[in-house]
Amino acid sequence: MKDILSLVSDLRRPRLLIRAARIGAQEYQRDPHLHRILGYGNLPRPGEALMRLLSIEGDLDEMRHGGDAGYSVSRHVEVLSAMMGEARLLRTAPRPTS
Repeated sequence: MKDILSLVSDLRRPRLLIRAARIGAQEYQRDPHLHRILGYGNLPRPGEALMRLLSIEGDLDEMRHGGDAGYSVSRHVEVLSAMMGEARLLRTAPRPTS
């Protein structure tokens, strides 16, 4: 089974979408961005947040492929940016020693 960071790195999306998300990820601030995407309440830890974002992004990508009228490019970029920001947090988090 793949770990969560491998799942994120294995995503294949259009180059322009990824480029826009990378620009957005530079300005990523966890509290306001995650609240806007996931809703208000307690924020999950980076791993759980990333799993939820992966699910949301998968739905958005299906909408994109299907030509759904409700598809929003800006929302897709926002979710991808948050995924990149959360992946960065997860990579830099100290590893538990056991």
